[in-house]
Amino acid sequence: MLRAAVALLLLMFSPSVRAQSPVTPAPEGTSTDMFLMLGPDFDRPGLVAKSNYNIGIGHTFDFLKRSPIGDEVTVAYTYENAGDGFWHSNLSSSTEAAGIMKNFELFRAKRLTWYTWVQFGLTSFAGGPTIQNRLYNGESLGAIVHVSARESIWIQETYNKVATVPWYTTTSIGYTWSW
Repeated sequence: MLRAAVALLLLMFSPSVRAQSPVTPAPEGTSTDMFLMLGPDFDRPGLVAKSNYNIGIGHTFDFLKRSPIGDEVTVAYTYENAGDGFWHSNLSSSTEAAGIMKNFELFRAKRLTWYTWVQFGLTSFAGGPTIQNRLYNGESLGAIVHVSARESIWIQETYNKVATVPWYTTTSIGYTWSW
């Protein structure tokens, strides 16, 4: 996944891509984003990959544009596999989280922007005799490749901390549609 991200970044800054017509910028003010992210967790001994699915919605508020903390409020649902295999097992967790995201530009690139994203919520562990609920904190750093004024690809790395569980990282790539 890291190789794909580096190749995508190199492609974005290559002269042939910049010579094409620029992406129409997103409208100023407020916007709403629906996102779907897929990616692996690397939290087991030996960095064994496990599935991670995330779906959510965010809304950018114009009055928060100058806030150093964030300008987009989000809610998201995440499913993570923790058992044998990659896709699904009886040992899984579901997380419902609210967050705040800060979008910003670097290098004056119009097709590529960056973001930080802090989330807090509740994780529910399934697969045991009872469901166990734990507090969740996720802190992400990511890049957004703007495909068009309404569509983008997100690439992110998240540091996850669930109470009573050692921290772990999640690498994700996702699709976003904005309106």
